[in-house]
Amino acid sequence: MSEQLYTSVVETAALRRVGIASLFMGGIFIVGMLGYHILEGMSFFDGLYMTFITITTIGFNELQSLSTEGRIFTMIIFATGIGVVSYIASQMTQIIFENKLFLARAMNKKLMQLQEHYIICGYGRIGHRIAHVLRDSGLEVVVVENNEQRIERVAEDQFLYIKGDAQDEDTLKKAGIDKANVLVCTLSSDKDNVFTTLLAREIRKDLFILVRANENSNRKRIFRAGADKVISPYDIGADRMANVILRPRVEQFIEKITRDDSQDHTFEEVLIADNSDLIGKTLADLNIPGTYEVLVIAIIPKDGRITFNPKSTDSISKGDSLVLLGDVYKINNFRTEACGDKRTAAERADQIEKIEHI
Repeated sequence: MSEQLYTSVVETAALRRVGIASLFMGGIFIVGMLGYHILEGMSFFDGLYMTFITITTIGFNELQSLSTEGRIFTMIIFATGIGVVSYIASQMTQIIFENKLFLARAMNKKLMQLQEHYIICGYGRIGHRIAHVLRDSGLEVVVVENNEQRIERVAEDQFLYIKGDAQDEDTLKKAGIDKANVLVCTLSSDKDNVFTTLLAREIRKDLFILVRANENSNRKRIFRAGADKVISPYDIGADRMANVILRPRVEQFIEKITRDDSQDHTFEEVLIADNSDLIGKTLADLNIPGTYEVLVIAIIPKDGRITFNPKSTDSISKGDSLVLLGDVYKINNFRTEACGDKRTAAERADQIEKIEHI
């Protein structure tokens, strides 16, 4: 039986016991209401009220002076009611505890099985956005965070996570840094990013490390700490805002392509596989825009030299990457049918290490 199924069975059984106990509690209220009516001549509502204040131990005065039989009946109601309330409380506590316990065990088991995943240190605005984009692309993501409020948000977003400090070696190892593809460091302090980068590089010499820089002056320090790529969101944001003023139509185009979910056009890259029919042919021979209805923006050979706006006489070689602009569906058809590029999103993302180390 799987842990998830076992958890469901245990929780269902506990809920059933709570339901039965609740019905029994309802029966106690009915017996109490009738008992006070018969023994003490109270109205049904007064009998119900007496039962309520007895079980809840509120401590209000009796509605009227009770007979010996009424007092014995009250003691029975009290003992029985308190017992049922305690039982219900214990069962609810068990449900909450076991649910958390099994969720933790299931998460740990999943973490142990992960291979070639992506670790994101810090779940602020930037980390949150990166995590969702990577997951939407079909990649496995593990978040490292020690802020309680952010951890709640991570759990709500249903990401695997490690509660701990990214600057702690044990925390990174629990996140599976030994088997990860990439570590993305988006902590709010450059000092923390530097230390985490140093630690991660010490653990894994071959790990690709992408780091956020809050201050442009700290970029060199982060590179020296071992980062492969450093991005300054503030510089990028400032450039985008300047483009809104200087090149409003260009910025509108980029916004539509990169951020508007209603658009079906995008920038994409494809790899020319060994069995591609495009190898050795020029762009003029292929007429890619006319045949496949996608635009070739650039050709990037294995050595990393980028040829922007390639000429019609430029030829395509095995291992080249083509940067394209076009309809998502048509690009995917071009990728698989013409280029022979049948890599998954995870396999394509894995190429980042090779590209950045050229």
